[in-house]
Amino acid sequence: MGIQVVRFERESNEHWGVVSGENILVLSGTYKSLAEFLYVGKEEATKIYNQENVESIPLNEVNILSPVTKPARIICQGVNYSTHRSETGMEASRPPFNMIFSKADSSLSGAYSEIERPSHVKLLDYELELGIVIGKEISESVEVTDENLHQYIAGLVIVNDVSARDVQLPQGQWLKGKSFRTFCPTGPFLYLLDKEELPLIHDLKLDLWVNDELRQSANSSQLLYKPAETLSELSEVMDLSPGDLIVTGTGGGVALNLTPEVNELVANLSISYQQKLDLLVENQLKSEKYLKDGDTIRCKIKSADGVIDLGEQMNKVVRNKEKSLIDSK
Repeated sequence: MGIQVVRFERESNEHWGVVSGENILVLSGTYKSLAEFLYVGKEEATKIYNQENVESIPLNEVNILSPVTKPARIICQGVNYSTHRSETGMEASRPPFNMIFSKADSSLSGAYSEIERPSHVKLLDYELELGIVIGKEISESVEVTDENLHQYIAGLVIVNDVSARDVQLPQGQWLKGKSFRTFCPTGPFLYLLDKEELPLIHDLKLDLWVNDELRQSANSSQLLYKPAETLSELSEVMDLSPGDLIVTGTGGGVALNLTPEVNELVANLSISYQQKLDLLVENQLKSEKYLKDGDTIRCKIKSADGVIDLGEQMNKVVRNKEKSLIDSK
């Protein structure tokens, strides 16, 4: 059975530990990054249950941090579930290519931290996704299969790919619209997988609630481009390192809901940017689903049998009080 690893802050110091019931077994080693933990601390984590005189502290008495740390590549798969493709005005069937984009690692935040809505963003959306943490250096093209996937994956995390749709769509700025600070709540746990548990990656239940209303419910079996295939493809394009994060896509149920006509409008080069923005916001605000200040998003990912449990993420939306340069233009 795999183990749940946490990175946490106590008395202004960062530590790593292993979850045991409602407590954390504190690792003696200090690791400055997830990459360092995977290289040096993973062995200690896997042996901690057999050690004596290990410090144990309550989970609810510390500040849980994102287990994914900077610097890290955050590589995302877009529209990778049929249900999400349909609600964005696309064909539901598997597309001819894997949609790949990235998020800035400065968007990483904790599983219980606040999501700061930039003051100019009106269409703030949520996207619950399964995150896969790279466990092995990849610097050349490799063929990854379900049989050797365990050699390349260290573990799994919950990721909320928070998105400013009124930046992402009319500007065509996926990186920008998804990379504001706090837009990548991650954790609370990094689940380190046993080799025998790898098949469960294809049968994980993903649920997201906004203010206790279930909005998203999907299963990782529905992924159109699955992890092994995606890692093989990415290895042909770029290097990946231990601690990097692959975000596999979101299921249906997000606030965004586009028709082919609205998609055509957004892509129309003869319409000014401001017209696109105004029409998109007017069209989308008819929905009551977009996140508002004070909303709470709760996320869970686990296997049906409970063997794999990535914990529960809970984040509150607040308005970023800093003056935006965009507001002053």
